[in-house]
Amino acid sequence: MELNHEWNRRELDQHELNEAHRPMEDEYAFYNAVKDGDMEYVRENCAKGAFTNPEGMGTLSRNSLMNIRYHYVITVALITRHCVEGGMELEQAYRLSDFYILKMDSCSSVSEIASLHNDMVLDFTGKMSLLKKKSIISRSIIQCTDYIYTHLHERITVDVLAEYTGLSASYLSRLFKKNLGLSISDYVREKKIEKAENLLKYSDYSYIEIANYLSFSSQSHFIQTFEKLTGMTPKKYRDKQYHTTW
Repeated sequence: MELNHEWNRRELDQHELNEAHRPMEDEYAFYNAVKDGDMEYVRENCAKGAFTNPEGMGTLSRNSLMNIRYHYVITVALITRHCVEGGMELEQAYRLSDFYILKMDSCSSVSEIASLHNDMVLDFTGKMSLLKKKSIISRSIIQCTDYIYTHLHERITVDVLAEYTGLSASYLSRLFKKNLGLSISDYVREKKIEKAENLLKYSDYSYIEIANYLSFSSQSHFIQTFEKLTGMTPKKYRDKQYHTTW
């Protein structure tokens, strides 16, 4: 009875304050954009700060930090399920979900959780975008991208991938460029730098440790490559992430 009374009181208060949640179609549009790998839509949504917009957010806790934590967990859970429906492998989706929820545990401000939310949705969207591309590219190239994803800590060459796929190096190079629009070496370089960005954001590894882990020939080569692809040195990138999230 007490809960009934409290519920009715809250319903009356919300009606008087004219509080309303966001339209369902807005939420579905966002989750479907992630599922479809629509990077442009998702980036625009992040840039607008839609996740932390208080209008229509709903109150799950009177404490603003706890409120955003609850909304974050709900968002991760729903995105995970949408991506599984869209074809993401179940275990990969759950691993990503667990990773980003655990990362949120160490956040201590609304702005930090908002930044992590953006990283999370863009990561899911990027993986779904690649998944959609895989549906129209050859099996050999899918084998290559899967191998690259799981061997970023090693030195990956055209010859290594050619042996793995059973194709000649020259034919595989042409096929890869035709399917993905860039050379194997450029693709490997991009994926290594993406991994380096995550390590700079979420670990305390030194630059030489990251360079060694990703099998760059030297720390200077790693720094040069990182700056060429991101427009800033690893130090500037890490400093920027630190100031953005804290």
